[in-house]
Amino acid sequence: MPLNRRTFLESSAAIGAGAALTAGAASPAAAHDHRPRPAKRYSFTVMGTTDLHGNVLNWDYFTDKEFDDKAHNDVGLAKISTLVNRVRAEKGRRNTLLIDAGDTIQGTQLSYYYAKIDPITRKGGPVHPMAQAMNAIGYDAAALGNHEFNYGIPVLRKFEEQCDFPLLGANALDAKTLCPAFPPYSVHRLRTPHGRDVRVAVLGLTNPGIAIWDKANVSGRMVFPGLEEQAAKWVPRLRSMGADVVIVSAHSGSSGTSSYGDQLPHVENAAGLVAEQVPGIDAILVGHAHTEIPEYRIANKVTGEKVVLSEPLKWGQRLTLFDFDLVWAKGRWTVEKVAAQVLNSNTVEEDPRITGLLADEHKKVVEYVNTVIGTSTAVMTTADAPWKDEPIIDLINVVQAETVKAALAGGAYADLPVLSQASCFSRTARIPAGAITIKDAAGLYPFENTLEARLMTGAQLKEYLEYSARYYVQTPAGAPVDTAKLTNADNTPDYNYDAVSGLTYDIDIARPAGQRITGLSFRGAPLDPAARFVLAVNNYRAAGGGAFPHVAGAEQLWANSDEIRNTIIQWVRAKGTVDPGQFASVDWKLTRDGVPVF
Repeated sequence: MPLNRRTFLESSAAIGAGAALTAGAASPAAAHDHRPRPAKRYSFTVMGTTDLHGNVLNWDYFTDKEFDDKAHNDVGLAKISTLVNRVRAEKGRRNTLLIDAGDTIQGTQLSYYYAKIDPITRKGGPVHPMAQAMNAIGYDAAALGNHEFNYGIPVLRKFEEQCDFPLLGANALDAKTLCPAFPPYSVHRLRTPHGRDVRVAVLGLTNPGIAIWDKANVSGRMVFPGLEEQAAKWVPRLRSMGADVVIVSAHSGSSGTSSYGDQLPHVENAAGLVAEQVPGIDAILVGHAHTEIPEYRIANKVTGEKVVLSEPLKWGQRLTLFDFDLVWAKGRWTVEKVAAQVLNSNTVEEDPRITGLLADEHKKVVEYVNTVIGTSTAVMTTADAPWKDEPIIDLINVVQAETVKAALAGGAYADLPVLSQASCFSRTARIPAGAITIKDAAGLYPFENTLEARLMTGAQLKEYLEYSARYYVQTPAGAPVDTAKLTNADNTPDYNYDAVSGLTYDIDIARPAGQRITGLSFRGAPLDPAARFVLAVNNYRAAGGGAFPHVAGAEQLWANSDEIRNTIIQWVRAKGTVDPGQFASVDWKLTRDGVPVF
């Protein structure tokens, strides 16, 4: 059906979230009463979540116990459901909407189990726990996140089919037709006591980085133009077709930065740019960046109007509330005021309706993550891994290096030395002494990254390491070292600091970034800039994630479709016993003026 005002109004009636409210009959005005009538006003609330990442219950499947962190946050849709119920009770169910800004079906062992172990795509397969919970809570719409594509298009399409609400992606286009591959927007009709309904349009925008991060799944099938471009296309259309309120649900941070350099002509974290550049937007639910922004106002450069942005904290730790006040004037509803805030899910109990709904799925996954796959001769943890070369990170690197060596055996590159990169993804990962379970391995590598082999030179690796070492805060010799303040310089996340095994080097944190790598050697000799190496690297980094130099443009020698996490599990099963004494070594250390920091 062509997109026009008539079809917009018809669709808004079909999708509408509200039911009619009854208004009392007005009394005739006195013949000589010329007092102005009070303005007609209506208020409603839009609730928002983002980056749920497979969290339904307040449970950490990597530790197999109730979730907790230093701030005592709670997680999960069961907690969000309780908050939503309270808001609906206060505001009136008919006066609320509930939306999400993406990254829904990846991140926990619960979501992994129903994508890989008992997949929702099998004939007669299960309904995804996230679809079950979100349907039960009553979501009205959700934007696509980049991690929706991690398990491939078939899993995403099946999840879409199982949801009672639309998955929106105005800038997720079919590669051949350049038409939207998902609904660009949804329309929700809220009925007021004053006559004409309020029509709320929700425009969904996703992250252009999908083209890089999930290239294997989307290449040739979908393309992802910039958020600003597509918002500028759709917002005026929605307004011209009768939308009184336009909300953008954007799986894109607000900072205007990108983590993949100049590989795509589009900004990764573009929500703020959308607010600045595209007139006609009232509010933006922000996602992707995993930060908490209760309320942030950005002036549109064309109209001067302030656009309200809000980003609730990840995993269901917060719920955003956008409170809209509208006034009827000149035959239409106009937004008079918008305010935003976030509610903390640790202030409420889990909704027993949601915990009961998914009790069986939770039990299955708990049994799965506690499956024993081997034993360890010693305890290994990531507690000090951000600033020390720890055996637990060496474990990742030895698995990756051995896997790549085996894959290249007998080929043209079999004689080249294999190096490996790994990051500290979680500072709480732990391999115990004794039995090793799936949850232990999963906690060490929580992402669905796959493994590749890229051809690099010594000179390129030097620049790669210098870039990685920017992670440390410059600390003069003799100054006290506080590990709580030593890392994450310029907001560099832990997963964008790489340790490279197979080389020996020091990182002088007294020096400025870009001049820190000293004593770089290979097999006891200074590294030859022209020497060639194979780098075992995860697909996120190889695709440009983190914008590390050279690796994205390096020749790909081999790639695997299985997750690195599964490769680690299989390696442990094959070994039976993991002995860090057989693979752990101190290849790098932090120094200041040549003196070790630790």
